[in-house]
Amino acid sequence: MGARYFGASVRRLEDPKLITGRGAYVDDIAIPGMLHVAFVRSPHAHARIEGIDAEFARSMPGVHAVITAADLEGKADAPMILPVPAPIIKQVKTQYPLAFRSVHAVGDTVAMVVAESRALAEDAAAMVMVDYEPLPASVDLAHALDPGAPVAHEGSPDNLIATLKGGFGDVAGVFGKAPHVFKERIEIHRGGCHSMECRGIVVRPDPMGDRFEMWSSTQVPYMVRRYLAQYMGMEESAIRVAAPDVGGGFGPKAVVYAEEYALALAALHLRQPLKWIEDRREHFVATTQQRDQIWDLEVAADENGRMLGVKGVCLHDNGAYIPYGIVLAATGMASFPGPYALECVDVTMHSIFTNMVPNTPVRGAARPNTCFLLERLADLVATKLGMDPAEVRRRSFVKPEQMPYTTGMKARDGSPVAYDSGDYAGCLDMALEKYGRDFRARQAAARAQGRYLGMGVASYVEDTGLAPFEGATIKIQPDGKVHLQTGAAAQGQGHKTVFAQIAADQLGVRLEDVTVEAADTAAFPLGIGTVASRVAVLGGSSVHMAAIEVRGKAIKVGAMLLEAAEADMVLEEGFVKVAGTDRKVGLGEIALKLNGLFGTPMMKGIEPGLSATSYFEARELTFANGSNVCEVEVDVETGAVKILRYVVAHDCGRLINPMLVDGQIRGGVVHGIGNALYERMIYDESGQPLTTNYGEYLLPLATEMPRIEIVHMESPSPRNPLGVKGAGEGGTIPAAAAVIAAVEDALAPFGARIMKHPISPQDVVEMIEAGTPAVAAE
Repeated sequence: MGARYFGASVRRLEDPKLITGRGAYVDDIAIPGMLHVAFVRSPHAHARIEGIDAEFARSMPGVHAVITAADLEGKADAPMILPVPAPIIKQVKTQYPLAFRSVHAVGDTVAMVVAESRALAEDAAAMVMVDYEPLPASVDLAHALDPGAPVAHEGSPDNLIATLKGGFGDVAGVFGKAPHVFKERIEIHRGGCHSMECRGIVVRPDPMGDRFEMWSSTQVPYMVRRYLAQYMGMEESAIRVAAPDVGGGFGPKAVVYAEEYALALAALHLRQPLKWIEDRREHFVATTQQRDQIWDLEVAADENGRMLGVKGVCLHDNGAYIPYGIVLAATGMASFPGPYALECVDVTMHSIFTNMVPNTPVRGAARPNTCFLLERLADLVATKLGMDPAEVRRRSFVKPEQMPYTTGMKARDGSPVAYDSGDYAGCLDMALEKYGRDFRARQAAARAQGRYLGMGVASYVEDTGLAPFEGATIKIQPDGKVHLQTGAAAQGQGHKTVFAQIAADQLGVRLEDVTVEAADTAAFPLGIGTVASRVAVLGGSSVHMAAIEVRGKAIKVGAMLLEAAEADMVLEEGFVKVAGTDRKVGLGEIALKLNGLFGTPMMKGIEPGLSATSYFEARELTFANGSNVCEVEVDVETGAVKILRYVVAHDCGRLINPMLVDGQIRGGVVHGIGNALYERMIYDESGQPLTTNYGEYLLPLATEMPRIEIVHMESPSPRNPLGVKGAGEGGTIPAAAAVIAAVEDALAPFGARIMKHPISPQDVVEMIEAGTPAVAAE
């Protein structure tokens, strides 16, 4: 038998190229005659455009064009496509490729300069004179729906995008009879994704006609193709979109942006290839962000500390536009009741326009928000009733024997949310066992020395494997190598490795004999994209299905060639063999025969080619879960928080590659620690961003991170052939809740109650000095 790769921590196939500097990112693409683009962006959060004077900029050396919407002769006069329409959206406001009447956020694209170098383009962009008439800006989320509040879009009746309502159970009855009801306001502040590689686009028009190729650092090449084709009135077959190596995505690269529209339109207009690479300052104002929410919540609990119900109202800041519809808000709603078997939920969310960068999914897509709410409420119950926070969770969890468990909430398509498998209490106990049981003694000893330690726990459940489908083609080459094609784009996750592991096991070949081609609309016909921890479930299952089909065909043909029974065939080391003998035929030989020869009939009953294409369609979600334990030390003089230990117990079903799953978890935890302690996108009262570099907007550094300890539980999902669940966001979802709980625990002697994130050293010092809780502003 050959090696079994599924479940093994094999090294990534992607890495030799990347760590030796041979990666190919968008900025590495060089095309003869290519020109460079810099955008003229709005310096105002909200303003009318009274005129644009680009004559001097057009005359500057090396400048080939300055393009405004007017220069595109009506081809950019419509707003961009709304990707996910919904009937409850009251006001559809998407960005224009180039603004020409008004701007609604600092960073809006107004014009583009095309020049022989990026430096020349930037110099000329500074000389484009735009006459703006500033307008009042909607910046204050807490008062954005007040009568008379500034509107984000002039002429709009108000700032309301949509009101979402969700829930189940007898809310009035549960809260009316509950012995304990506690109220809180919880605030979650916005931040960005800050992937290592900023966005980038290269467009090459076809010199022979109205076709073009686009290379974009996108998570969704098929969606880019779809919306550009719709907007430009072109056939999808006339547009090729490919994602080369991409240096991180985290959600915002799943948005189709104004720059993609503008470069495609301009490249066809000029009949020249164009390149635009986002710089880091642009990233702060041009790439979507996430998280601004204000919640007023109540939690009901029984006399034993079991949570019974949650109700509340949220103000959700969607920013200036709805480039992702109301997906972010809807995902946050559907994430209730988390891992808890609540008797009732009643939540209302008002999605609101402001004149700030649009909010779309960032790693976790509002699931971290909902987790933070539920975990803070669980800790509130524990504090009020004098209980162990872990015990409140154990008493409230969905139990294994309740699986599959229908929560009572609805998914975006209106279907019931139903968990598939998992042992939530068991996962929490795994984390606590790994962490140890001596913390309270250590905490007391530390306090006696004037040191303040704290420990926090957080649990979560995450829907993964989002519909509708992903697909894969597997083809055996005449040399016996396996070529695998898929639409699933990668941004560093290791897709090529895990797909090769799945295929190699089924086909009996070495891992290095599998090549993977992905994220190119010219190579594979249909795909959706890499979002919502869905690729292992959908992409992996499609690879598995295609490999099984190829395996079956190889065995059938091998049996015919070897004149043996199919039941006696085995597939090992690249050969179809007769079990127990040395009689064999290579996969390459079978492939060559099935590729056909002039004048030679095909084998009877066998279709040409040793290949198969399969699509796995998700009809039900799969649900990962886990629990985190965080230990911190707080310096009560400076307010600094140091994370001493961090333990993760994680369940994403069967592990394809444990090493890669651990990498995903560690990266996610660091992302969540940043959300809790560092990352805060601040705007002033006029909508001007104040944190547009890494001296002002803080990211977690390696020097500040603890060693993240991980243990796994494997509860296979019955909803796909591999039994897998997604793992890309599970590290992030509970992390902020665990960190904030630990800080609150450390500051318990000062009466701290922390109902927001992020928190800064200044916040911590103010809590200590006041000796009163730090809560969201009323």
